[in-house]
Amino acid sequence: MTLTDHPTDVRTTPRRTVLISGASIAGPVLAFWLNRYGYAVTLVEKAGAPRSGGYPIDVRGTALEVVRRMGILPRLRDAHIDLRRLTFLEGDGSEVASLHPHTVTGGVAGQDLEVRRGDLTDALHTAVRDDVEFLFNDSIDTLDQTGHGVDVTFRGGGRRTFDMVFGADGMHSRTRETLFGPEEQFHHYLGYCFAVFTMRNTFGLSHETVMWNAPGRAAALYAVEDDDEVHAFLNFAQPEPPFGAFRDPESQRDLVATVFADAGWEVPGMLTAMRDADDVFFDAVGQIRMPRWSSGRVALVGDAAYAPSFLTGQGTSLALVGAYMLAGSLADRDHTAGFAAYAHDTRNFVTVNQALVGKGGATLFPATPQALEERNSRLRGLGAIPSAEGRPAHSALTLPEFMPTM
Repeated sequence: MTLTDHPTDVRTTPRRTVLISGASIAGPVLAFWLNRYGYAVTLVEKAGAPRSGGYPIDVRGTALEVVRRMGILPRLRDAHIDLRRLTFLEGDGSEVASLHPHTVTGGVAGQDLEVRRGDLTDALHTAVRDDVEFLFNDSIDTLDQTGHGVDVTFRGGGRRTFDMVFGADGMHSRTRETLFGPEEQFHHYLGYCFAVFTMRNTFGLSHETVMWNAPGRAAALYAVEDDDEVHAFLNFAQPEPPFGAFRDPESQRDLVATVFADAGWEVPGMLTAMRDADDVFFDAVGQIRMPRWSSGRVALVGDAAYAPSFLTGQGTSLALVGAYMLAGSLADRDHTAGFAAYAHDTRNFVTVNQALVGKGGATLFPATPQALEERNSRLRGLGAIPSAEGRPAHSALTLPEFMPTM
């Protein structure tokens, strides 16, 4: 992009400088809009390049308007995954119900997007790469706030001062830990752990998800297209987070293998594939709930501030909307007023979307035999045609237009 592309751009002398930690989703969106509002933006990312691959993600409701205003909606429409069927299986492998995915997710056919995470991050990076500074293979080491800015030292050895710093560095945010303390005080554990990885598609699956359930356990195979790979997913109830396994990949694999040792269907082959996979991602299912999202000149956005968990299907959408609202709140205000406006105008949207977790967990992962039977009875009674309307939570915020002062 060039300045002539956007006649409403504001350039002040000197431009206010900001540092964003994290180049996944919320970070680039925040960078895009802050650049539009006249900020000089630096984005630091510990990975060596924008991260490709990853599990498919949803963009719904208000978040669709964010990507439309960024000019990347046509590209994402082209990358849309046309998932056509979601099949639930009993513990013995027999079919419970086969439905259109929107029947379960509350999505809106023809409007909502499902894309590979890498397709979204690539589109976002392309939208900002010519206008912001990227520092790959680096991360924030220390933050020291003063009356005039934030002194930052980088793990790579550099040292710079910025007017503001933003943590867009995910659920396990180091920025949040540095600013507010250990994650445990904000992490609301939801009682499950999961592992996701890719494996060969030897099942003949195409544009569909098949999910096997037993009480407290679930296994799913997700075929995005006619690819020779599928996304494999193993989820299980766990009373307490297995903290000892989080930093030990072998312990993670051992735990999953133990939990699913007697499982049927395709689970034994999935466990074998997990042992050999080089892309296993293991984590607890939880939310980040914070009474405030900023301190001084530093603010959090996306999963770092309000991860809703994948049970809501709204993690990506909250990151997109939250980043847009944070940048817009700073379009014509200083950081104190801007951060207050961001919290005031975005908090309700976050709250109603985090509340979707109960519906998602009950549908996908019943923890007891009775809950599983009740879930299966509901699924058998659902129609094959998706609802014409999505959940109100997806569109609970009307996106404002932010106009910086000239």
